[in-house]
Amino acid sequence: MSRPLFIAAILAFTDTPVIAGFGAEEINGTWEQELSLASNEGKVQKFEALIEPELNFDFSDGTELTAIGRVRLDLIGDLGRGENGAWVQGAHGEVSLREFYLDTNWFNAFWRIGKQQVVWGQADGLKVLDLVNPQSFREFILDDFDDSRIPLWMLNLEVPLAEDDTLQFLWIPDTTYHELAEFGSPYQITSPQLVPGIPENVPLKRSSPLKPDRFLADSDIGIRYSGFRGGWDITLNYLYHYADLPVLYQGVDEHGITIQPEYERNHLLGGTLSNAIGDFTLRAEIGYSTDSFNVSVNTQTSGVSNNPELASVLGLDWQGLSDTFVSVQWFQSHLFDYDPGSVREQTEHTLSFLVQRYFSSETWKLELLALQALNGHDGLVRPKLTHTLLSNLDIWLSADIFHGNEEGLFGQFDKADRISIGFRLGF
Repeated sequence: MSRPLFIAAILAFTDTPVIAGFGAEEINGTWEQELSLASNEGKVQKFEALIEPELNFDFSDGTELTAIGRVRLDLIGDLGRGENGAWVQGAHGEVSLREFYLDTNWFNAFWRIGKQQVVWGQADGLKVLDLVNPQSFREFILDDFDDSRIPLWMLNLEVPLAEDDTLQFLWIPDTTYHELAEFGSPYQITSPQLVPGIPENVPLKRSSPLKPDRFLADSDIGIRYSGFRGGWDITLNYLYHYADLPVLYQGVDEHGITIQPEYERNHLLGGTLSNAIGDFTLRAEIGYSTDSFNVSVNTQTSGVSNNPELASVLGLDWQGLSDTFVSVQWFQSHLFDYDPGSVREQTEHTLSFLVQRYFSSETWKLELLALQALNGHDGLVRPKLTHTLLSNLDIWLSADIFHGNEEGLFGQFDKADRISIGFRLGF
């Protein structure tokens, strides 16, 4: 959706004079600098500065306007281009409008109108319900979700129903989807679970993706109920959307194989549960997709199998020791009406383990996140040491270590391990 059209929508939905009614004005932001060294190759993978200035205007009636920019500069450029739609873009950086939205109360409801992020779900490392916004995979899943999540132009309405109950409605006319790593970059997707295997010496043609472009007919719609019942925080979620990963249909003829990427609709229904019991917090998240498209060796179905999918995560968090947080999660994905020609298995399991420990009056934090795919016997280990040098300055040293079968989700990057050092400064 174009920026002028959404600005017009902001003016239409509120009585706020955007020019004349300014109250307080605040400017702040962050500067994050990171140097990553590819440990297997011994060369610099990135030397990136990420600067995000934020401008806030408070109007006299409590309405707020927020604008967040992004300037990304990478002297190396091996990770490829950033998000589409940037004002200035290239392999070595971009200048873009990160978020731009207006918050207001209108008709006893909270409205957020503009370019924004909406986070559903509670899982760490992998996603089950957090599918409202697409994601940039320039660095696979190594970047923080807040940084890699791609904001969308949308209407976000929250209506209070009772003391602890809220109904959220999303209308998303923005047809922006996942940004995958470029061909030849360190995190190019190569796993046969995600991209079809093409025999050697067979001519291959890749057509341009068929993207939805109708303003109303191709909009996404989301509804979420959230409440508190018997000590449990609960949500019920529904999202009617185009899956953000294109379906790679294969056509075979005497000239070879043609890959035609196309975006397909899906209904997502699910919910979350969480409850704190003493030092423990129990979490559950479940999502049922009416259509999930998976790579298949069956040429009669254009190399794609369409299956309903049930995805879930059970999490247990523990804070029984001072300055320590431990979390264990079990992810599961099951395909119904399974096609034996599918490359992935019918049921997949992944375990995650996260431990965080603070030292020296919380000025030091040691963190370890491990993800292990049980089916493919591959995984990812991420140790990180962070030091709060000043109240607005953190510095860190971290590593990203992949292991396992190169055909697995994590193992495909077994040669892309890296060590990073960086800082984050608030201003």
